[in-house]
Amino acid sequence: MLKIRLARGGAKKRPYYYIVVADSHAPRDGKFIERVGSYNPMLPKDSAQPRVTLKAERIAEWLGKGAQPTDRVARFISQSQDEVLVGKVTWTQSNNPNKGTPGKKAQERAAERAQREADRLEAEAAAKVEAAEAAARAKEEAAAAAEAAKNAPAAEEAPVEAAAEEAPAAEENAEG
Repeated sequence: MLKIRLARGGAKKRPYYYIVVADSHAPRDGKFIERVGSYNPMLPKDSAQPRVTLKAERIAEWLGKGAQPTDRVARFISQSQDEVLVGKVTWTQSNNPNKGTPGKKAQERAAERAQREADRLEAEAAAKVEAAEAAARAKEEAAAAAEAAKNAPAAEEAPVEAAAEEAPAAEENAEG
């Protein structure tokens, strides 16, 4: 099967691609049948030189022979303004909604993390409730102690006063 695809050239970190017609089993940068264009991604999009150059007649001929363009080359051909290539290839953007979803292990780790967070929040809530109950109990005990303190001195003073009242009465009985 013939493919119209990109073959990488250029230096390290300075890519330059040739658009070639090659057998689909040949290596990416290996043997090719014909060079039909180039792509320089290092040029700015609004530069005077075009980023993509295509030999439209040769590409149309190879498409007629059954060569299949790769996704990137199909995008270049469909965006081309050349009359020879208009309508030869229709490129539609692919949609893979599952591409961005995490893998199985990442989902498991996220579930464990969420469970640990839920347990921590539950423990904090339980500790707050326990602290509130302890504070309420301490307040009740303090109120009970204060009430007992009010009642206790009154009970102790009453016998002393009664004893003081009885003492003069006893003295009167003794004199009389």
